[in-house]
Order: sequence, then structure tokens, then C-alpha cells
Amino acid sequence: MAAVSLLQPPLNWLSLRSGHPIRTDGYAALVGAFAASVIMLRSIDRRPWSAIDLSVSAARGRVLLAGWLAGAVPITLACIVLLTIGWLHFVPSSDNASWMGAAVRTTLVLLPASLGEELITRGYLLTVIRESVGTRAAVLGTSIAFGLLHLANPSATATSLFVVILAGVFLATVRLALKSLWAAWMAHLAWNFMMAVALHASVSGIDFEAPRYRAVLSGPAWLSGGDWGPEGGLVAALGLIGGMTYFYARRRREDA
Repeated sequence: MAAVSLLQPPLNWLSLRSGHPIRTDGYAALVGAFAASVIMLRSIDRRPWSAIDLSVSAARGRVLLAGWLAGAVPITLACIVLLTIGWLHFVPSSDNASWMGAAVRTTLVLLPASLGEELITRGYLLTVIRESVGTRAAVLGTSIAFGLLHLANPSATATSLFVVILAGVFLATVRLALKSLWAAWMAHLAWNFMMAVALHASVSGIDFEAPRYRAVLSGPAWLSGGDWGPEGGLVAALGLIGGMTYFYARRRREDA
């Protein structure tokens, strides 16, 4: 809250001066989350960044690519299913902005927002809760918190809240399986990127720039996601479950 109060006004001013305003709350929240992590991890606990899987070694190229694919593949497959059965379709957009310019501006919003949420819910908190009461309780607790962070978003429903909590479990699985919070960030970013930039669909009920076309959803909202976006229905939940199944099977093979 302190970071948002101090940083968001000047960031908003800079955004307006650019001629293409973007949301800046993610940057302020990211600064606050990073500062809190530094205080707790480095100043109080005096532990290395590897304690929360945020070390340089956890940012290897292969790990980052694995994280990106972990996020991009499930939501892409879910959207293909929705498109095939006719619940996702594209309509012309009145937005005349450059497609590439809109993609860059949207990405500049998604980058800090996804990293900030990962630091808050699957960084220091996940580590200390896991060490205190075990992995399952830590994953479930932080995932519920992750879902509650999205409760005030537009068009939130009980189904979308359930899917966001499931997404929290999935992202925690990515962090623990790949031993990298960077990978969880990549998965989170890729998931949102495929919807907001590639499809021009809503992300967690929030609309972004959509030059030339926009993805809209029909059919039962509890299946397709409705106004929340493709990630808000049970079709997306199946994609998340498929992703977690992959990591579970991979762990079983490694153990064997």
C-alpha cells in the first residue's frame, strides 16, 4: 500500500505524458512486493535468494522456456477447444491502434503484474509456510490467497474464483517442480500473454487494447469463462489439471 501510494501518482503522470497511457499499478505493487521480500529474506532471515527459488541459477534459459511452455500450452489448448465447439469467436474491433504497439503496451502491463503476484503469493510466503506446516498446506493456503486477490475483478464468479485458485496450485507446482520462481513467473506471463496479446481476450475480467479484432465468448459462462475471459471456465480448469498431471508424472519418473 505504501509503494502504491508513493509511486503510482508519478507513474500515472509519466504514462499520460507518453501519449499511450497504460496501467501502472502493477509496477508500484511489484516494488512493494520486492521490498518486502528483501526485508524479510535478506535483512531478517538472512537467507540467500535461492531460499525462494529466485537465484540467478534458477533463471537458466531452459528453465525459463519450460516455465513459458507450462503456461502457454494449457491455455492455448483450452482456447482451441472453445474455438472448435464455437464458444470462442472473433469480432472486428474499432480500435485502430498498431497491433505491434498494442502488444508492447499490453506486455508492459503484464510483466510487472505477473511477477508481483508471484512474489506476493509464491515467493517468501510459500517458502516459510511450507517449512512450517508442509507443502500441501502451503500450496493450498497461498493459492486461496491468490484467488482472493482477484475477487474484486470485474465479472468475478464462483467458478472463476475456483479456477484462479486452481491456477495458483498450478503455478506453485511449476515453482516447486522446476525449483524456480522465475519459471512460475514465465508460466503466469505466458498464460496471460496468450489471451491478452495473441487473442485480444479479457484476462481476469480486464480488457486490454484490441486492435483489428477481439475474442468474445459465448455458451455457459461456467464452462467458457464468459466475460471473465477464457481462463474463467471449467474448460481452462481442465487445461490446468492437464499441466499438473504432466508435472506429477514427470516427478514419478524422476523418483523411479
